[in-house]
Amino acid sequence: MRLEAISWERLTDALADRVTRTGAADGGPWPRVAVDGAPAAHGDALAQRLADALRLRGRSVLVVATAGFLRPASLRYEFGRQDVDAYYEGWTDVGALWREVFNPLDAGGSGRVLPDLWDPVTDRATRSPYVPLPPGGVLVVHGPLLLGHWFPFDLSVHLRLSPAALARRTERDQQWTLPAFARYEAEVCPAESADVVVRADDPRHPAWNGGDTP
Repeated sequence: MRLEAISWERLTDALADRVTRTGAADGGPWPRVAVDGAPAAHGDALAQRLADALRLRGRSVLVVATAGFLRPASLRYEFGRQDVDAYYEGWTDVGALWREVFNPLDAGGSGRVLPDLWDPVTDRATRSPYVPLPPGGVLVVHGPLLLGHWFPFDLSVHLRLSPAALARRTERDQQWTLPAFARYEAEVCPAESADVVVRADDPRHPAWNGGDTP
């Protein structure tokens, strides 16, 4: 894969321009964008930059973090607090994301999205109100291990970290999650399945495959 250097500012503008040219594949009025990456890649920051850039272009945007759809602690920690397979397969409530985020944005859907469901700190429901996304509004979902669930993204961005960079930038108390990301690379191949790949080993100097994408 050919990657070219780019600044975060230029990358954000290029992504925002591409989103404005992207329609929902199902014919609905809501394009859906993924920003996928390990926590160490800080996909939340890119998702927020993209949302700001889209709003400057006159688009309504709803940013949803998969961290707001974690399953209760009793389920996440059923096999221990550092069970790699549970982290990979069962920490995120995929069914709730389908039900509360993606299904309402199907063609003919209500457009009413629940921005979060569960607070992992308090381990309680957030009780957030539904948010109406007007036609033409853009959904931006960010989080780790996001691809491979058949979510109906119209544009997917993967923040790629080499194994060495991932290990170096992952917090010490989260090092146990590294095998899950190795499994993700082997089974999902996100750098191959994503529409846009951003190499983020050096957070000051990203590179992307934008020269190879329309």
